[in-house]
Parts: sequence; C-alpha cells; structure tokens
Amino acid sequence: MKYFLTALAVGAVLAGCSGRADRAAGPPRDRYVVAYEELHPSVVFFTMKIPAQDPKRKGEWDDAYGSGVVVESGAWGSRILTDAHVVEGARNLVATIGDGPHAPARVVARTGQNEDLAIVDVRLKNQKAARLGSTAYLRPGTAIGVLGYPIPDAFDDEHLGRTVSLYSGRVASLRPGALEIDVPIIPGESGGPVFDVNTGDVIGIAESRFEEERAIGFATPIDAATRFLAAHPRTEAASRR
Repeated sequence: MKYFLTALAVGAVLAGCSGRADRAAGPPRDRYVVAYEELHPSVVFFTMKIPAQDPKRKGEWDDAYGSGVVVESGAWGSRILTDAHVVEGARNLVATIGDGPHAPARVVARTGQNEDLAIVDVRLKNQKAARLGSTAYLRPGTAIGVLGYPIPDAFDDEHLGRTVSLYSGRVASLRPGALEIDVPIIPGESGGPVFDVNTGDVIGIAESRFEEERAIGFATPIDAATRFLAAHPRTEAASRR
C-alpha cells in the first residue's frame, strides 16, 4: 500500500508539471493569426495618380490606391504581383511593403483583360516574399483569408491610420479562370493576396466583386499568376533601371 501511495504521489507531481507546462505554452494559436503574421510583411500598399474618370475633368488626375504582394526579393529589390486594373494608367506609383519601407515603383509587365495581372518592381531590397501555392487541390468550403487595404482614404478621413486588413471566408466555387469566394473585394483590396488558411500559401490575387451582389468576390487563381511570372523572368538589366 505504501508503494501504491508513493506511485500516486509521483504521478500527481508529474501531472502537475505537465499541466503547468501546457499552461505556459498557452492555447493553440489561431490559424488566421499565424497566417496574418506570416504574410503581413509581404503585403503591399500602392498609392498613385490616375486619370480622372469624369469627362468634364479631362486632363486632371485623381489619387488612387491598391494592394499587392511581394513574390520575389533580393539585393536588387523586390518584385510585386498585383492586378493590371490597379495600376492601369498610373503615374507617381509608390509601393509600401508590410506597412514599412516605401519607394517609387514601376510596372514591368501586364496581362490582357482576361487575367488582369501585373508585375511591379521596386528598389526595396531583401523584403519577405510570400509563398505561392496552387489551386489544384482546392475545393469549395476551403477556409481562406484576404489581405489588403480597403478604402484607405476613408480610414484616413477618420484618423484611423493605414495598415493591412484581414477578412476571412471560404472558397464558394471554382470557376473557369476565377476563384469565387464569399468575401467581398472592397475597393483598395484589389491586387492583395488570397491565402489558404490551412497552409498559409497564397492561392489567388484579389480582383473584383459583383456590383449587383457585393457579397460575392472573385480572385485570379495563383496558377495563372505563376505562369505569368515565369513568362516574365527578372533580368539584371531590368533590375538596374
């Protein structure tokens, strides 16, 4: 009996130690939090001037904004993926990476309207590049998140500052050439990364929403983006421009 009591005491001590260790480690970290912290340093905020849309203001320029994601970086600078419509006709384009460094940027390639993609280079060195995944394994119901800068001028007006926002949802459908998601793409978020919560990989580039039903959003599948990037490799001559 004495041995039995001793064994129970040792077991209780070990259980107490284990409990304290578990409490010290804290609760399991939310997958969205982990993905946000991993991707935030790669998310890009664009500011620019674009031609005024009002025909009565022909020749004038308006402030415009958009999002992007760093896909390659090194001592030469960084390469950013975004939507072609985000930088269409833009001048005075400036890229801010991860709410940190910023510098003038330039568009180096763009697709046609069917895929709506653009590559932008900026001389910000050794930034964190996002990990690109694939849509081949995706199924409707996959948990996803969207990172970007929604209506930044409205946040500025309310003195709320500029920082990346995260919105969560799921893949609604896999369409020809598009990911349908149940997250509306708010103006300013276009060009930002759509990521798979389970892996943290970027699986799409936020593009648009229906005007008639704004709760339905769309993203360009990352597979189209990786093909586009492969067709426009970085060259040393281009990097020195």
